[in-house]
Amino acid sequence: MNLSCGIVGLPNVGKSTLFNALTNSMKADMANYPFCTIDPNVGSVEVIDDRLRKLAQIAGSKNTIFTRMEFVDIAGLVKGASKGEGLGNKFLGHIREVEMIAYVVRCFENDDIAHISGIVDPLSDVETIQLEMILSDLESLKNRLPNMIKRAKYSKEESEQVLLVEKIITLLEKGKIVRDIVDVNNEDQIKKLQLLTSKPFFYICNTSENEIAHVNAHTQKISDLAAIQNTISINISAKLEFEISLIENEIEKKEFLKMLELTNSGLELVVSSAYKILDMITYFTVGPKEARSWSVKNGTLAPQAAGIIHSDFERGFISAEVISYNDFITFKGEIGVKEMGKMRLEGRDYRIIDGDVILFRFNV
Repeated sequence: MNLSCGIVGLPNVGKSTLFNALTNSMKADMANYPFCTIDPNVGSVEVIDDRLRKLAQIAGSKNTIFTRMEFVDIAGLVKGASKGEGLGNKFLGHIREVEMIAYVVRCFENDDIAHISGIVDPLSDVETIQLEMILSDLESLKNRLPNMIKRAKYSKEESEQVLLVEKIITLLEKGKIVRDIVDVNNEDQIKKLQLLTSKPFFYICNTSENEIAHVNAHTQKISDLAAIQNTISINISAKLEFEISLIENEIEKKEFLKMLELTNSGLELVVSSAYKILDMITYFTVGPKEARSWSVKNGTLAPQAAGIIHSDFERGFISAEVISYNDFITFKGEIGVKEMGKMRLEGRDYRIIDGDVILFRFNV
């Protein structure tokens, strides 16, 4: 499955610059005034996994196809956005279908770049973003509830959904986010509601380029908040990341990162954070025509993992021939693995492990 991430934040925090850097594009307008982004910007990038390159090389695959990650950048939020202030609440609707949300928070001082509140206060910015999403969810549920109540008279499932929605409305009215009550018992029901505050989220602290490798007072506050909320906070300089994205030569790019005392690019940090937040792992399919990576939820069973490739694979699932990544590399491919007796035949109850190289057997 391809991953999708909504990018939210106040105006002039560097969202559009970051979006352009992550997607290596110039789709998003960048300007020092509020609301320069009007329509949502959508772009996707390959999730580069060096393991797939090594597998493809050993197997002699003609094509290498990586999982992709989509980013959706919406207009900056301001207080009252849910009631039509700024560019209004409708822009929050553009991210209702994404898998997760990244809060971009300004964590740098610069008198030449105006802050909409007049002062750099990342905790206040986060509070504004969350409040507007809470109010947006409240409006969405209250608009839908009357029709749900009517349908509940004839459906037990709809009746249960009404009870859940009423519980969520009470929670939101207290200023709480829906994510706080998501568990294994209600996750599927809540996901159908497409609520902004039910989605996994993490923080991107936009810092100045000379502070990217260090902690400042602003990034420390967000880091502490993330720890309390059991999520992730990463530091990126959107301006610097944009400059890095313009370097086409990978060797030069790595040298530039090393000079800045950085191990990973901002994109790599965002992708790794997304995988952790969503608890995702990767398996591979490898053959002479193509080598491909596939992302699945940790704990996914073999038939459901097969279904990501094609619904027929899940419907007619028979078995999965599984090779661990390390064995594939160590024994130089499928033939060597078979000779060493390292290929496993797994059934319907097999849970996918990160790095598995799989051939699915199916019959429709």
